Amino acid sequence: MPLEVVGDETPAAESSARPPEGARAASRKSSDGCGALGAPSSRCCIASGKLSGIVGLATFGMGAHYNPAMNSQIDLVPDTESFQQAQFVEWLRSVAPYIHAFRNKTFVVAFGGELVQDGMLNLLVQDIALLHAMGMQIVLVHGSRPQVEEQMRLRQVESEFSHGMRITDASALESSKEAAGEVRLDIEAAISQGLPNTPMAHARMSMVSGNFVTARPVGILDGIDFQHTGVVRKIDAESIRHSLSSRKIVLLSPLGFSPTGEAFNLSMEDVASSAAIALRADKLIFITETPGIVDPGGELLHELSLDEAQRIHDSSSLEDDAGFYLKHAIRAARGGVPRAHIIPFSLDGSILLELFSHDGVGTMISYENLESLREATPDDVGGILMLIEPLEMDGTLVRRDRHQIERDIDHFSVIEHDGVLFGCAALYPYPQEKLGEMACLTVSPDAQGAGDGERLLKRIEQRARARGLTRIFVLTTRTEHWFLKRGFVKATVDDLPEDRRRLYNWQRKSLVLMKAL
Repeated sequence: MPLEVVGDETPAAESSARPPEGARAASRKSSDGCGALGAPSSRCCIASGKLSGIVGLATFGMGAHYNPAMNSQIDLVPDTESFQQAQFVEWLRSVAPYIHAFRNKTFVVAFGGELVQDGMLNLLVQDIALLHAMGMQIVLVHGSRPQVEEQMRLRQVESEFSHGMRITDASALESSKEAAGEVRLDIEAAISQGLPNTPMAHARMSMVSGNFVTARPVGILDGIDFQHTGVVRKIDAESIRHSLSSRKIVLLSPLGFSPTGEAFNLSMEDVASSAAIALRADKLIFITETPGIVDPGGELLHELSLDEAQRIHDSSSLEDDAGFYLKHAIRAARGGVPRAHIIPFSLDGSILLELFSHDGVGTMISYENLESLREATPDDVGGILMLIEPLEMDGTLVRRDRHQIERDIDHFSVIEHDGVLFGCAALYPYPQEKLGEMACLTVSPDAQGAGDGERLLKRIEQRARARGLTRIFVLTTRTEHWFLKRGFVKATVDDLPEDRRRLYNWQRKSLVLMKAL
């Protein structure tokens, strides 16, 4: 019997009346659930869901540089000590599941020399120390473009660029070495802080760096010799993993070395995306001078599928810097990194807000095999029937005939592997009440443990948000705990939309579970 099932009562199963549908809107970011059935999957690795609000950090002494109003949904009452205590306890309990989900996960965090130049390094290191203390394995990748420019001005050497890359002659290479060394020392000094009454108090962090990056020359492009400009050839993933397992933070600089002993100037983005792919990192996070990826109207795009990100990149509508970050985020996603983030360094604590708040503060590119998780078509009716038939036979699901599935096929999402359906779920919207019913969540026994049930749940949540719904509910007789672990709470029949209440099967006595989106 499939491990992940729900939807023992559906409007399709009990009435020919089809629920009213709401208008589609642009997809919004989903909050991901986490459980025993699969690995974390979205923005917060809990399958990357976000904490709904990081509040009161400064008030409760968890970091003097945090703004307690940032992303807060509850106003603090400064003169009410008991209220502050209760709020702190509530926040700490809320963040605990994410801490558990992130433990031992590998994050590649990359930032340019602009962050260092703007005096944001100490604040970032404080946040990195917090993530490290929570058990996350951190690889830092730094850039040094403004520092290289400064070194070249001191040498009275003009910078040359072509094809979006620096032409690195002998003088530029020396400038790159000086700049990388300068930034690396600044980072090591910041990591070594431990003054009392600061966020770095009692921090015990060790950092390692070395010849982890093997490079090769770019060569000659369109008749232009890029000399000492290089690209990553190989990342010594085994050595880096060994350091991470010893609770070290690994630092990678934008320099690489060839087997012949030559040094090459690399881009931070190339090093970061290559490292994330080689390490099979759970996240690649670019902390940048850009706000993220914005649409033509200037609105921040909080979440992009890989396909959407590729279309935006191919349209050439982005500024050069944003386009370059997006290019390497796409590369990492195609290389198997589940989540890539582009966030601004101008916002204090942006990495914490991106990881632990619901909507984040930047853009997340999520890897989805578009041929695997998609909306159903009439050609899928037969496959859906084969999935649900065993559950109908044992009474887990209410019987549905082919006509009902064909009629409601637009409500279904499916997971397909190599042309075979391994899972399905349906969303029946009630737009007047801003509610939606998730029904018929089913995963084949052959796909147990792969997290397909969670992926389907996330897809249904995305579809519900796109329709402007604020909550979803399920009716189930056998899978209560699976949903409770993923943010659902118990509700009553009276909480259902009026049209759905009339169809409730009192003989089955299904439990009503509801989740806020």
